[in-house]
Amino acid sequence: MLKVQEIRELIKLIDESSIQEFEYKEGESKVTLKKQGGAVPAPAPAPEVKPEVQKQPTQPPVPREEQNTVKEEKSDNKEESDQAEQNSTDYDYEIKSPMVGTVYHAPAPEDDPYIQVGDKVAEDSVVCIVEAMKLFNEIEAEVSGEVVEILVSDGELVEYNQPLFRVKR
Repeated sequence: MLKVQEIRELIKLIDESSIQEFEYKEGESKVTLKKQGGAVPAPAPAPEVKPEVQKQPTQPPVPREEQNTVKEEKSDNKEESDQAEQNSTDYDYEIKSPMVGTVYHAPAPEDDPYIQVGDKVAEDSVVCIVEAMKLFNEIEAEVSGEVVEILVSDGELVEYNQPLFRVKR
């Protein structure tokens, strides 16, 4: 069975070549890749839309006491947003889904998950499985480091290139 990285390389090679169709069989597994034929039509120009200017309703003046409390609330929100921004950038790499499918964190429902927050991973560590069309594809970390965040839950449907995990190198 081909690994996800091998399939990616095949897609890239076929895309860069003049081959229109490729088929690979190994045992009961089969991979077929086809290029779209013909020229891709240019998109139609979008119609020009003029934004409507809406008048903002005027608000009554705010008493001085309320102005001070509003400023204090804004400074608290700024501190919270700074902290959230710091937490959100506490990683170096995102492990992304190479395909559309359902993500599973363990090889079987009764088994322990492949990884948890705080676990160390190597480049070849399996971090989850993505099921696509009844095929279970092991997803590897492709980077060494510590898992700092798990972004999807077990059994969740994921899109192509959707971040699954965040890793700090």
